[in-house]
Amino acid sequence: MSPPSAATTSTPTAREHAACEYLQVRGLKAAYGNFEVLHGIDFTVAKGQIAVILGANGAGKTTTLRALTGMVVTRGSVKLAGEELVGKSTADIVRCGVAHVPQGRGTFGDMSVEENLLAGAFARKDAEVRADIAKWYQTFGVLGERRNQLAGSLSGGEQQMLAIARALMLRPALLLLDEPSLGLAPMVTRLLFEQLAAVNATAGTTMLVVEQNASLALDVASQAYVLEAGEVALAGSADELGADEGVRRAYLGY
Repeated sequence: MSPPSAATTSTPTAREHAACEYLQVRGLKAAYGNFEVLHGIDFTVAKGQIAVILGANGAGKTTTLRALTGMVVTRGSVKLAGEELVGKSTADIVRCGVAHVPQGRGTFGDMSVEENLLAGAFARKDAEVRADIAKWYQTFGVLGERRNQLAGSLSGGEQQMLAIARALMLRPALLLLDEPSLGLAPMVTRLLFEQLAAVNATAGTTMLVVEQNASLALDVASQAYVLEAGEVALAGSADELGADEGVRRAYLGY
């Protein structure tokens, strides 16, 4: 099926093009051993934007985030605010301001909520860590109520909120989220995405979200990319892709 023209023909102005260079990915290839999963993908995310990567299981979505953080064998170019990340260690990429909320959340179950948040600020040297903890307690209200509770005893939705708040403690230049809705009830998922949109609006945090719930993800995103078999099948604004019935049926499943 040929991609509909509505999702691919918009031409950015010079100013819009400059904004798109905040995260610039060119010719990105990634492999597990000799098995190549990404076959030279290109995409951009503007500063302060929420972008979403959609696609079926096995399309390469999670591998894309792992490639951005140096967790898999990677070739090509990944520039964040002009700085090349390919070739850096994962630890150095974190120090460049990239925070990754992996699939499955990855909270420290035997540590309290507050200890998890303090762990998220390990790379910071400023004196505002406690102020940020208070801010995220306010944003994710239930976490403040559970601050002394072990993370492993939280509900799935609460653990996902904690994982996101912990990543935000880095004050990231780029927040990567891998399937944040996985395993959550629809009501909890909607609340979580509303909170992500609020964080983006108030803090201006640039986000790249991998998500199976295409409809909900497109509601909060500005830009969208659809991966198919390790290649970008479609790219366009979230509104364009979400409004195109052919795209929805062929690629997004709704």
